[in-house]
Amino acid sequence: MSVLKISEVSKIFAGPTVAVDKFSLDVADGELVCLLGPSGSGKSTLLRMIGGFERPTSGLITIDGEDITHQPPEKRPTGMVFQSHALWTHMNVFKNLAFGLKLRRLPASEIKQRVEAVLELVGLAGYGGRGVNQLSGGQQQRVALARSLVLEPKILLLDEPFASLDQHLRERLREEVRDIQQRLKITTLFVTHGQDEALAMADRIVVMRDGRTEQVDRPDIIYREPQTPFVAGFIGTMNLVEGEVSNGHFKRAGFAVDMPIADGPAVLAVRPEALDLTAAEPGTARVHRVTDYGTHGLVDLDLRDGTRLKSMVAHPDLFKPGQGVDLRPQAVSAYRDNQRAYRS
Repeated sequence: MSVLKISEVSKIFAGPTVAVDKFSLDVADGELVCLLGPSGSGKSTLLRMIGGFERPTSGLITIDGEDITHQPPEKRPTGMVFQSHALWTHMNVFKNLAFGLKLRRLPASEIKQRVEAVLELVGLAGYGGRGVNQLSGGQQQRVALARSLVLEPKILLLDEPFASLDQHLRERLREEVRDIQQRLKITTLFVTHGQDEALAMADRIVVMRDGRTEQVDRPDIIYREPQTPFVAGFIGTMNLVEGEVSNGHFKRAGFAVDMPIADGPAVLAVRPEALDLTAAEPGTARVHRVTDYGTHGLVDLDLRDGTRLKSMVAHPDLFKPGQGVDLRPQAVSAYRDNQRAYRS
């Protein structure tokens, strides 16, 4: 059952700048959906409209069937965690969390119980008396999350909450947030431009571009079966090669792949892990660079016209710069007119 329903929502700023363009999405109860896209794709603007911090130019937003399109933030059953922690530094942790509950005129005993429970939930039990400035960046982000959760929102909105943290802390916190979200079964929308975060956390990913949806699906489908060249190039590492299909073969600078589609221009897409190499002279391509990551290697290749490709290999020591190789793709997609036309 859909808890959140976004129907043909647009946001046009002065200029005019179309930040979100007729966006629609249904989010199920307990689902975690990641809004993923480059800067300027409209994902944060969309989240702010759901939270009530921006007013849509047109369209409808409902939660449990109730129209909340023009409700102020404090009237909505949503909790939002911003990129900046936005904590009150003149208050200790307990007071930061209790503030919203006091506005709701809850009894002091209930406020204490709820604050202590949510601090334990985010791993900060006993931190209520500490000043915000005494906390690390990761602890401050946990407090910001707790401040939203203590209000018991129906929908949790996370706007790039880990952007200011180092990589190790980002990875640890995203695991913790996912665990908390699943434990509480709280419907969540998570904005990020980090592919790893989206692929690791989401039940579904919405890939956005220029205020519109490019593709909506499970993370594994988004990765394996990108529907457009933009999604193919944006998610993970992808070799994208422009060429011509003639008589059932895609061709580019000596590189050929069987492809049973109509003749004409096409864009070939193949993941580095799906591009096998064998030593050959003169070869279809030449090794440009080899990078050994310990668990695997990444080989940069040049076709005869200088087109650069990447191949993931198990034994990088078998390849040297300048070496000739033949290429054998194990799985490819082809795109024409901005849509996928073939997948092997």
